Amino acid sequence: MKILVTGYKGFIGQNMCNYLVGQGHDVEGWDYVENCVPDPSGYDWVIHLGAISSTTYTDVDQIMEQNFEYSMKILQVCENYGTNFQYASSASVYGPTTHFTEDGPLLPQSPYAWSKYLFDRFVNQHKDDFNVIVQGFRYFNVYGSHEGEKGDQASPYTKFRIQAQQDNVINVFEDSEHYKRDFVCVEDICKVHEKMLTVDASNIYNVGTGNPESFDTVAQTIAKKYNAAINYIPIPDNVKNQYQEYTCANLDKLNSVIDMEWINIKDYINDH
Repeated sequence: MKILVTGYKGFIGQNMCNYLVGQGHDVEGWDYVENCVPDPSGYDWVIHLGAISSTTYTDVDQIMEQNFEYSMKILQVCENYGTNFQYASSASVYGPTTHFTEDGPLLPQSPYAWSKYLFDRFVNQHKDDFNVIVQGFRYFNVYGSHEGEKGDQASPYTKFRIQAQQDNVINVFEDSEHYKRDFVCVEDICKVHEKMLTVDASNIYNVGTGNPESFDTVAQTIAKKYNAAINYIPIPDNVKNQYQEYTCANLDKLNSVIDMEWINIKDYINDH
């Protein structure tokens, strides 16, 4: 298939392009340009990954423009040219809820989460009206290769690994044994997108393992591998109010259309 990937220079975008090329697809990349959307004519799919991905970014107008409004424009041109559309959503839309089912109530807590929620909401309201296939994927806590440029927004896996290698000490938030997240490998994200290219269904799907691990477990596994110490620190004020204590993808909807064998983060740590 011929596929256009937006945000191709980013963490997930780099992995996505490499994976799809390896699967034999014809792939091109697109980077964000203000007031300019890509031409999707001639492509089978657009995979829209480009966005401001920082959950602590506070410029609401910019986030709404680049995440919500820009996504709406790309979806509209895909609809006009008959190009199928996949896009990245986020489990941050669930906020402090505990159900994690795609059709349940949502409580976004940050501008980033709100931008994803609003686009999901539009897709849900119109998924039966589109002339093309529209698939949204609510990523849970993604980790893996090409994550270095994310800096402070990198996954705990990458932060902990870098700290262990460089400082021989991993800084972990206090009470981290009680904070559990559904850590999903970027390799599995790419596999889900590729498998779904042949699924003739418009919907929004959770993408996680359904098997959460605590931050402390991840830190302890990395510390053991690199013989590093662990230092427990308070949660910073700028993330405390929007900090999710628990995430676990309900995979019923995704499992109804594709089969996946998920990578466990502890196995990934020990194998890489």
